Amino acid sequence: MKKTAFITGASAGIGKAFAEVFAQNGFNLVLTARREDRLRELQEAIQDKYNVDVYPIPADLHNIEAPQELFNAIQAEGIQIDALVNNAGYGLPGLFHKSEWKDQANFIQVLITAVARFCHLFLPGMIERGYGRIINVSSLSGILPGSAGFSLYSGAKSFVNQLSQTLFLETEGTGVNVTAICPGYTYTEFHDVNGMRESVSKMPSYMWMDADTVANQGFAAVMKGEPLYVNGATNRFFALLPKLLPNKRVLRMVDKNKADVTQP
Repeated sequence: MKKTAFITGASAGIGKAFAEVFAQNGFNLVLTARREDRLRELQEAIQDKYNVDVYPIPADLHNIEAPQELFNAIQAEGIQIDALVNNAGYGLPGLFHKSEWKDQANFIQVLITAVARFCHLFLPGMIERGYGRIINVSSLSGILPGSAGFSLYSGAKSFVNQLSQTLFLETEGTGVNVTAICPGYTYTEFHDVNGMRESVSKMPSYMWMDADTVANQGFAAVMKGEPLYVNGATNRFFALLPKLLPNKRVLRMVDKNKADVTQP
């Protein structure tokens, strides 16, 4: 029987690319995102192209009950989840002290709480069956020092890295692989949604990757059992800086080379 992958934030960008990669490798799919129309379009395209079953379940992960509700819906359909891709996420640009706390709390819910909750919900079944693959989509920002204008983003992604590595250790020998992938700048809708397209377009081309490459590398990494994978040679170079240079110097370098999002 075909295995099934559950992918969050699957309607566009890296999540959509992961849907393609898992389908190419014979996995049926359960896809969730807020935009049902996009999910339906992706369902039709992938089913026709790869001859796999695709189940779209729209949901808003800002809702604290959404992870449990999605898990219950999947269980009710009798679907066994063999691979989990925690991809849903977004940026929240602007100065922390000028933001609304509700926005920050929603951000924490999607990028931290939902990631941990999905792992907690699906991991026991994977261990019991002796097979599982979990990919947590993190970021190079989770390795580098934080930068002004994205107050919680680096911390959230650092959490994802640490959680993934902890789960990697806890699942050794069970048939479950857990991997955090850390892409840098990637061509997706991410920067359009948070209003930064014009700013980030000024970044040099060698710093950018495409979503398909990120997803293919992420799939290969989890299948090999890599606990942490930094996508792209350029990003791997930047990931070394905190180990080679004083923290304050790296902090200034990161701040100098980011897009300006500190203005109200």
